[in-house]
Amino acid sequence: MGGTEQNYVNEAFDTNWIAPLGPNVNAFEQSIKQKLGNNVHVAALSAGTAAIHLSLELLGVGHGDEVICQSFTFSASANPITYLGASPVFVDSELDTWNISPVLLRKAIEDGIAKGKKPKAIIAVHLYGMPYKISEIGTIAKEFEIPIIEDSAEALGSSYKETPCGTFGDIGILSFNGNKIITTSGGGALVSKNKEFVERAVFLATQARDDAPHYQHSNIGYNYRMSNVLAGIGRGQMEVLNDRVNARRANHQYYKDKIGQFEEIEFLIEPDGYFSNRWLSCILTPSFEIREKLRLALLDENIESRPLWKPLHLQPIFRTSKHFVDGTSESLFERGLCLPSGSNLTKDDLDRVVTTIKNVLS
Repeated sequence: MGGTEQNYVNEAFDTNWIAPLGPNVNAFEQSIKQKLGNNVHVAALSAGTAAIHLSLELLGVGHGDEVICQSFTFSASANPITYLGASPVFVDSELDTWNISPVLLRKAIEDGIAKGKKPKAIIAVHLYGMPYKISEIGTIAKEFEIPIIEDSAEALGSSYKETPCGTFGDIGILSFNGNKIITTSGGGALVSKNKEFVERAVFLATQARDDAPHYQHSNIGYNYRMSNVLAGIGRGQMEVLNDRVNARRANHQYYKDKIGQFEEIEFLIEPDGYFSNRWLSCILTPSFEIREKLRLALLDENIESRPLWKPLHLQPIFRTSKHFVDGTSESLFERGLCLPSGSNLTKDDLDRVVTTIKNVLS
């Protein structure tokens, strides 16, 4: 916590605004808008997953449709596709950013069109805070007239050519889950330059109640709006977002300076024009065996680390889903490790991690 969150939470209690609407919700949305740019509109929601679900519905995704989704990501990127009776089509990553491959994306789209199943949307992810290949992916999406849902759950504070992530797709989504760079405990947001999309999202997120003096519903709605109490936490968190980004980037730089000289360690480099919040500091090793040797050595020192995301096309629940892969994400999963990355890590904490890794590799 940054220190001012309690003031906004107390304000919610003092003014009796506890429901999923109120001054904190409005102010939190405004603070997000100020960060991303005044040309966007924002709806604060209960989760990033809810934002993806509503995004798909806004784009007309329904039963029997296909939606392209980056395979190398958390399952929440793809789960909402199934809520609507649609099917995910997983696309592998490229090595420059670890995000969706333009080459395989084009292949997946052309295959779908040839079979009479033009994808209804593309879910592209800024993995670990690193922007995906925005120019290339955007060009392909425009060529085939397929909307992009920009999954920026891990990328608040990241940018591409000085433009904030979350503003490039037809719809962007953010997450404020407890593990994100800033948090509302649980929460998310839907972002778009299309005001009608955001207004419709708010309508659907508040049980789709019609404009009538009584409770009347002509659409299926959801209970997806953010609580005014949690939005108060978000207001305080937004005040320290830049500090959090600086802390995460400092963690990454410290690791790179201290263990980057080992030939067994590889870091993901920011391409020109890319700015990552470095939500998580990740390394690549030459093999699964070395990755596990490091992970277990850290665990012996009571230091938690974690393998990179297991690709969704390898997950049991999606084992029958269509996928276009070349082995990139499987290799990243087998060889990659997320190191401790919290904004409140001390130099002593970082040194413990570095010393353990050095002891293994030396």
